Amino acid sequence: MNIQPVRYDHPDAIKLNDQVQLEYVERYGDAEGDVTPLDAGMFVPPAGLYLIAYDEQDRPVATGGWRSQDANDQDYADGDAELKRMYVVPEARGLGLARRILALLEEDARDRGRTRMVLETGIEQPEAIALYTSSGYAPCAKVGHYRFHDSSRCYDKPLS
Repeated sequence: MNIQPVRYDHPDAIKLNDQVQLEYVERYGDAEGDVTPLDAGMFVPPAGLYLIAYDEQDRPVATGGWRSQDANDQDYADGDAELKRMYVVPEARGLGLARRILALLEEDARDRGRTRMVLETGIEQPEAIALYTSSGYAPCAKVGHYRFHDSSRCYDKPLS
């Protein structure tokens, strides 16, 4: 696999984002998917990073990013890096791609002075919860766009 940094508005990122949105609709029954406000500028280094994994045929098969957060009205803390849009296409699951992307994102955020990686996921994503808890993440106070939703779960991990 070839993992490359790309812009969040890159055509392959848009393609994978559309696929993950369909999965959110399927899992949660919500016609909108995830409506967290995101734009490409949030993932531009040094304030963030967006990665895509490509298979041997140069097809985009996995993605993930982080963006800087500091203390704000969505309960983030100074020094936070927020994990966003972790996704692996169904045919590439089980190959360790999410874990590899997660490690690269953590390393980059740490190198850029971020002190904690934080994320929000949901109860209908048990695979994601298993990945995060097995990677050292622990439940934390809710943050972000969905912090008041019952199905939301938040996790964090110190980066120092």
